[in-house]
Amino acid sequence: MPASRNVILDRLRRIVLPDGGDIVSQDMVRALSIDGARVRFVLEVADAAEAGRMEPVRAAAEEAVLQLDGVDTVSVVMTAHGGGAPAPRNEPRKEAPSLKIGGHPKPGGPVRIAGVDRIIAVASGKGGVGKSTVSSNLAVALAKQGRRVGLLDADIHGPSLPQMMGVSKKPASPDGKTIVPLQAHGVTVMSIGLMVDPDQAVIWRGPMLMGALQQMLTQVAWGELDVLIVDLPPGTGDVQLSLCQKTDLTGALIVSTPQDVALIDARRAIAMFEKLEKPVLGLIENMSVFVCPDCGSQTHIFGHGGVRAEAEKIGVPFLGELPLALEVREASDAGTPAALGDGPAAEAYAQLAARLIGGGMA
Repeated sequence: MPASRNVILDRLRRIVLPDGGDIVSQDMVRALSIDGARVRFVLEVADAAEAGRMEPVRAAAEEAVLQLDGVDTVSVVMTAHGGGAPAPRNEPRKEAPSLKIGGHPKPGGPVRIAGVDRIIAVASGKGGVGKSTVSSNLAVALAKQGRRVGLLDADIHGPSLPQMMGVSKKPASPDGKTIVPLQAHGVTVMSIGLMVDPDQAVIWRGPMLMGALQQMLTQVAWGELDVLIVDLPPGTGDVQLSLCQKTDLTGALIVSTPQDVALIDARRAIAMFEKLEKPVLGLIENMSVFVCPDCGSQTHIFGHGGVRAEAEKIGVPFLGELPLALEVREASDAGTPAALGDGPAAEAYAQLAARLIGGGMA
C-alpha cells in the first residue's frame, strides 16, 4: 500500500533546520505528489545561496521518505522562491509597503506576471454562492495534486480568504517595495485583508480598487506558479474589469447555486467575460445537495441541475457539483479547508481539480 500524505509529512517533520523548526512547520514542502510507490515534492527556499546550504537537508528528507513502507523511489527538488526573497529567519523583517491607496492604476495594457503560467478568475454574478469557499478549497486541491498554486483575494471590500486559509500575519518586504506573500497548506496566499486593520471597513472608490489590485498582482513575489487563482468579488464591477484589462487572464470559472435567481446573475458574469474577450473555462454548481449528517438523506435545498443545464445551453464545460456540507463551513472557519482532508467534500474538490488539470486549464 502506498504511503499516505499524512505519513510522509509526519516523517518530514523530523527533518530539523539548522536555525530551528522543521521543513514542514516552515512550509518548505511544496507540490507533494504520490504516484503509487513514487513520491515527489519540492523544497522551496529563499534564494540560490540558501539552496546550496540546504543540500544536506534535501538529502536527509529524501532518505527519510525512502525508508517508509510502500515507497520505492523519491524525487526531491530544491527551488528558490522567485522574486524578492524573504529576509533571513534570524533577522528582523521589514513590514510590507503601503499600497498607497487612492492612486490611479498605472497605464498600459495586459501584463504577464513573472513566473506565473496561468491566471484563473473565480467569479459569480452575486454574493453568497460560496465563491471564496470554492477558491480556497480548489487551490488546496490543486496543490495536493502537485500543482504550484497561488491564491489572490481580490474581494477588496470583503476579504475572507485569510480566515479560510488560516493566515493572519502581515506580509513582509525585503526592500520596502516587493511584498512577500504568506504560505498556507501548500498554497501561496495574498489578500488585502492581510494589509489593513481587519476591524476597519475598506471604503475605496474605483481607482483605489483598481490600483490596489494591480499592485497585489505586480508587487507580490509570487514565485514560480503553475496557476494563480484570483477570488473575485461578486458582480461585474471595477475589479473584474481591471483584472481582465491589466493581466494576461487565462479564463474564468463561474460559480453558482442551482436556483434561478442565482443563475440570472451568473449569466451576467458570463456575458461580461465574453464582452471582454476572456474565455469562460467552465461552470461549477455549488451547494448542489445537502446530506443530513444524522440520517444520510439528501436534500436539494437550492434545487439541482440548474447550472449543468445552463452550461449545456451556452456550450461551456460543466465542471462539477459541490455539496452544501457542515464540514466545509467548519473547516473554513477553522482556517483548514475541507480539501485538506479525505471526506466526501474533499473528494468533490479533488475531482474538480483533476478535471481542470486534465483539461489543461491548471
